[in-house]
Amino acid sequence: MLNLLLEPLSFGFMRDALAVAVLLGILCSVVGSYLIVQRQGLLGDVIAHAVLPGLAIALFLGIDIYLGAFISGTFSTFVIAWIESKSRVKVDAAMALVFSGFLALGIMLISVLKSKVDLHDFLFGDILGVTASDVWHTLIITVVTLFLVKICYKELLFYTFDRLGAQASGLPVNLIHFGLTAAVTLTIIASMKAVGVVLVISLLIGPGITAYLLVKELHHMMILGSVVGTIGSVSGLYISYYQNVPSGASIVLVICGLFLLALLFSPSQGILTRSRGIANRSAKVLRQLK
Repeated sequence: MLNLLLEPLSFGFMRDALAVAVLLGILCSVVGSYLIVQRQGLLGDVIAHAVLPGLAIALFLGIDIYLGAFISGTFSTFVIAWIESKSRVKVDAAMALVFSGFLALGIMLISVLKSKVDLHDFLFGDILGVTASDVWHTLIITVVTLFLVKICYKELLFYTFDRLGAQASGLPVNLIHFGLTAAVTLTIIASMKAVGVVLVISLLIGPGITAYLLVKELHHMMILGSVVGTIGSVSGLYISYYQNVPSGASIVLVICGLFLLALLFSPSQGILTRSRGIANRSAKVLRQLK
C-alpha cells in the first residue's frame, strides 16, 4: 500500500501535479464557498469561459496570458451587471448570454488571430503537464487569496449574507464585489491547467456544496471543503496515474462521488439518514403519547 502511494512521487511531473492538486483543492473550496452561499454558482462557469478571448488576444500581442485571461474574465462580470442594471433582463439570462457570447468570441479570435491555443487542453485540462512555474503561480494566487480572505473575513461575511445592510453600514460593497470577482477569476485561471474550463466549475463548487451538507458555519464550510477538495484532487490524480485515464475527469468524478456520499449519508441533511431521523422522532412522539 505504501509503495502505491510513493511510486508516483519518484517522477518530477507527478510531484508538481500533486502540489497543484493540493493548492487547488484548498483555493477552489474557499472561493467557491462564497459563490455557493450567494447562489451564484453559474458565475464561475461564465468567467471560466469568458477568459478565452483574453487568452487569444494576449497570445497575439505577446503579453502574459494570465493578464489577458484576468482582464477578460473580470470584464465579463461587468457586462452582466451592466445588462442587468440597464434592462429588464434577469441576471441568470444575462449570465447565459455572456457565457455563450464570450466563448464564441474566443473561438472566433483564435481562428482570426491565428493564436496557438490548444483548445483540448484549455477545455479539458492536463494537470500532469504542469511545470514548476505553474506551481509557483498557483502557490502565489492561493497564498494571496487566503490572506485577503483572512483579514477581510468579517466584512466578506456581512456582505455575503446582507448586501443591503453592508451598504447601509458604510462598507465599500462595490470594492468587495470586485475583490470577490477577481478572486474567482484568479482561481479559475489557476485551475485551467488542471481540469480545463469545462470541468473547473465542479472543482470550484463541488467541495463547497459537499461541506455545505455537513456543517452550518461558513468558516467550517471552507475548512471542510478544503479537506474534501484536497482529497478529491489527490485521489483523482492517483486514479489517473494508475488507470491511465484523463486527470481532470478523474478529479471531478471523485469530488462528485464525495458529494453523493454526503447527499445520502449526511447526519442532518442526508437523504437516507434524514428519513431515518424523521422515523425515529415519529416513534418517540408516539411513545410519549402512549
